[in-house]
Amino acid sequence: MMLENVRIVLVNTSHTGNIGSVCRAMKTMGLSDLVLVDPVQEPDSHASALAAGATDILGNAKIVPELKDAIADCQLTIATSARSRTLSWPMLEPRECGKKVVEEGQNAKVALVFGRENSGLTNEELQQCQFHVHIPSNPEYSSLNLAMAVQTLCYEIRMHFLDSQQAQFEPSDVEYPNSEQLEGFYMHLEQALTKTGFIVKQHPGQVMAKLRRLFNRARPESHELNILRGVLASIEKDANNTKD
Repeated sequence: MMLENVRIVLVNTSHTGNIGSVCRAMKTMGLSDLVLVDPVQEPDSHASALAAGATDILGNAKIVPELKDAIADCQLTIATSARSRTLSWPMLEPRECGKKVVEEGQNAKVALVFGRENSGLTNEELQQCQFHVHIPSNPEYSSLNLAMAVQTLCYEIRMHFLDSQQAQFEPSDVEYPNSEQLEGFYMHLEQALTKTGFIVKQHPGQVMAKLRRLFNRARPESHELNILRGVLASIEKDANNTKD
């Protein structure tokens, strides 16, 4: 089922009770894949108590040290963001998010990434995701706890999933690179630009962050990313020959 391809990722969660509540929110919407990135404390009896009938999700949750480990096999990653950033990123509304997750989750792993209870995700973590999603809560009281945020977005996913079932939705045959492949491309890109002198190691500035944003907007398909890697290899070869 498509819902099995949807992964909820919690980054550096402080309170174990929140992890349990997230499990309950997920199960009510039919989701089961939970990954915990460097939780302050591993799930305990408090988490189990708040998970109620969703202790199976809690028991099967994976724990990894870094965000890149949680999303390496995901074709689409969407980060939740409660505040505007210096460098704007492609944004989705919750309903757009639900639609995109269902469309791409038909044949590939997708992930929704949630940050720390008090500070959210860092800029570096946000830049590992193709899109950001913002829940338009009351500006005079925008305090959504972690489980509420997860429940809201999981609800949108379920509604689009049910609509797709009734409409006999046909999945797209477009293949996008996963997060691990994208990170490999960005490393290759930075390496090539450093060799040509476009990026100065001592003063890299915001070049790579802005290029990440550009490619996230363009959303290259897998074969297009392979072409780009070939272009970079050609540039590096020429740069090496020039030095010789």
